Amino acid sequence: MQSQEIKPTDPKDDQVVENVELNIWEALIPVFALIGMLAYNVYTYGSDALSGSNQFVLLLGGAVAAIVGFFNKVSFDQMLEEVAVNIKSTASAILILLMVGALAGTWLISGIIPTMIYYGLQVLNPTIFLAACVIICAIISVATGSSWTTSATVGIALIGIADALHVPLGMTAGAVLSGAYFGDKISPMSDTTNLAPAMAGTDLFTHIRYMLYTTTPTIIITLIVFIIIGLNLDTTGKADTHLILAAVDDALNVSPWLFAVPVIVIGLIIMKTSPLIALLIGTLLGGIAALIFQPDIVTAIGGGTHLDFQTAYKGIMNAITVETSIPTENEALKGLFTAGGMSKMMGTIWLILCAMTFGGIMDAIGALATISKALLKMFHTVFGLFASTVISCLALNVTASDQYLAIVIPGKMYAKAFKDKGLAPENLSRTLEDSGTVTSVLVPWNTCGAYQSGVLGVDTLHYAGYAVFNWLSPFMTLLFAAFRIKIRQLASPEKA
Repeated sequence: MQSQEIKPTDPKDDQVVENVELNIWEALIPVFALIGMLAYNVYTYGSDALSGSNQFVLLLGGAVAAIVGFFNKVSFDQMLEEVAVNIKSTASAILILLMVGALAGTWLISGIIPTMIYYGLQVLNPTIFLAACVIICAIISVATGSSWTTSATVGIALIGIADALHVPLGMTAGAVLSGAYFGDKISPMSDTTNLAPAMAGTDLFTHIRYMLYTTTPTIIITLIVFIIIGLNLDTTGKADTHLILAAVDDALNVSPWLFAVPVIVIGLIIMKTSPLIALLIGTLLGGIAALIFQPDIVTAIGGGTHLDFQTAYKGIMNAITVETSIPTENEALKGLFTAGGMSKMMGTIWLILCAMTFGGIMDAIGALATISKALLKMFHTVFGLFASTVISCLALNVTASDQYLAIVIPGKMYAKAFKDKGLAPENLSRTLEDSGTVTSVLVPWNTCGAYQSGVLGVDTLHYAGYAVFNWLSPFMTLLFAAFRIKIRQLASPEKA
């Protein structure tokens, strides 16, 4: 993600809370409790678990952590203060989520998303579609440094094309996120790419060059997997494409000029404009495009008989804030021609707030620091040190529910251990990215998992298995560590 996406403060300044009163078994009580409750809840509710019950389970997990904290001399005020800090850190993320909902609304009624689907169906087919998703999203995310912006723009359009081609949406979301997080991981404009070397004590471009050793084979394997899936994909979408194209053409005015709006938004991001500002501009441009290209649709959504100022205002505002749809007789397009606006994002925001409450209490009672220290003590070999770092990053993505903490806390905890082993800091920074950055999207209650699921409209559990790049990355870094491939040593003992 880019530096403006989530954090208003620099994570390097965050203090990792330690509590000498807390032992490892007490620190793990809330983790086991949360995992047990979430497992039963998902078993009971299935894909509906994120509709509200998971959110309350996260609060129950926070209550268990608070009880552990009370028994270890942590005051309620301390816990609330850390929760407040955590929730404050998500302010930008929440605003971006709302703006993504708004942008999806105006891009629908203006015809931008339907136009992307219209032309995309003529270029892409099911055989090459998934691999193309990876490549397209990788290019956009490298250029923007933002997986969030990538999924909120081209990702939404690719999901629509997949639906029309009858390609499973879980596969498509996995391909989109594989490409999006490739760029998020290696782009010099990505904040995680800057944060990891800062935590480890190396420079940005040394970190990127060293990270390419594990990232390149991972993205190649990912592409091969999606090419094989595409060659064996059984779909009837291709045969029905001409009917869908005709239905899109009948429902609205399709024009290549509508591509100007997403091009402008991506251009703003490349020029390092805040994603929040870029999305706001994209939303407003979408509204203007709707008035120019789709006046009849705006009139219908505004509840008027002709387009005047009040009808135009209501039509655009409805698209931004609540669920709207473009009328169509084609059943396959009814889902694609509906957008939820800002209101659709409220469930995801609810999830993030509850996750940050649990993570804040876990940090306040010293549980996160205790778990990381215990993992560090368990491993004494070089491979064990890498494995401990990977496990810590994964555990923090699950328990702290935040990508940044999954980089900051292990980065602070393990920097000295890597130096003591004579390992160059880029080993640590690469491992933080390979395991902390990319796996955040695989956890439903993590801010990244919640965001991507909300934006793409695909449940995390449905796309996680297909996000090949994301789950393969930590295995690749462990493989390199196990066989001592590109494990750089410090130049001399004095440098250590």
